[in-house]
Amino acid sequence: MVTVPCRFFSPPGRRAVGGMSANASTVPEFTLAGSSRRAQPQGVLFSFFLAASVLTVAGNLLVVALVSAAAALQSPVYFFLRTPSALEISYTSVTLPLLLHQLRTGQRHIPRSGCALQMFFFLFVGATECCLLAAMAYDRYAAICAPLRYPLLLSRRKCLGLAGSAWACGAMVGPGHTSFIFSLPCCGPNTIPHFLCEIQPVLQLVACGDTSLNELQVILAAALLILCPFGLILGSYRRILATVSRIPSAAGRRKAFSTCSSHLVVVSVFYGTAVFTYIRPKAGYDPATDPLVSLFYAVVTPILNPIIYSLWNTDVKAALRRTIQKMGPAKI
Repeated sequence: MVTVPCRFFSPPGRRAVGGMSANASTVPEFTLAGSSRRAQPQGVLFSFFLAASVLTVAGNLLVVALVSAAAALQSPVYFFLRTPSALEISYTSVTLPLLLHQLRTGQRHIPRSGCALQMFFFLFVGATECCLLAAMAYDRYAAICAPLRYPLLLSRRKCLGLAGSAWACGAMVGPGHTSFIFSLPCCGPNTIPHFLCEIQPVLQLVACGDTSLNELQVILAAALLILCPFGLILGSYRRILATVSRIPSAAGRRKAFSTCSSHLVVVSVFYGTAVFTYIRPKAGYDPATDPLVSLFYAVVTPILNPIIYSLWNTDVKAALRRTIQKMGPAKI
């Protein structure tokens, strides 16, 4: 991936050409200052995030394996369940290894190319999941509002098309946002008040002259990416609510809502943190608290994903029970 050099401005008094310093120097690396600098808690934090990484990968791999192997889990809803699990593994792979390296070695430097690469993959995975949640909402709409047409509306070909569109969206957003951010001039210092290279903290380094237009472009692009799929989700659930309200029995309404509960929880957590992080002015960024929000959706949410989708889903629990029974005499 090609990145555009991020440059410092020279001190006042030096002649500038076109808004850039005539002798601006290339910034070779950044310093990630979001993790704890104190020596005492490093071992505890390292153990915690290492355990979180192992649990995330193991839990989501278990979901992927169950959905892939169990004959009872071959419907479209479980097809879409497998992809978010793979995305959560990707989230963890993008964020936690670097954080573990910082905590283990105390080295917080990252090359400019490495920072751009991490931002690219982080945006790629995030944009893909954003669109995939909208596809999962459409699946719930088809299952509840048009059950007789469900096999037609969610055929395997259409499921592959929806999933492919989500991945294609991520493939466009990742390089687009990354190249735009790293084409802006950096005025220094080169310290990023975060534990990873995310848009908002990197934008803090872009402070030369009037950057309001650049900031507005980033916010509008993020708003378009986040709010368009979210609007589709709201539209799906508006129709779902209208259909469920016409079900005469309370038990039937509860059963219909139970099929949407896990998806609603994931949507609330994902979009809540995304809106807080990306759809706001640069002036609203708080280097003291925002890394904690990033930790939530980069560490906590991937761990919760298999729990939310598995413990609340009777079919997944039944498939897990059968798998364990086949592996040995233990009963659950």
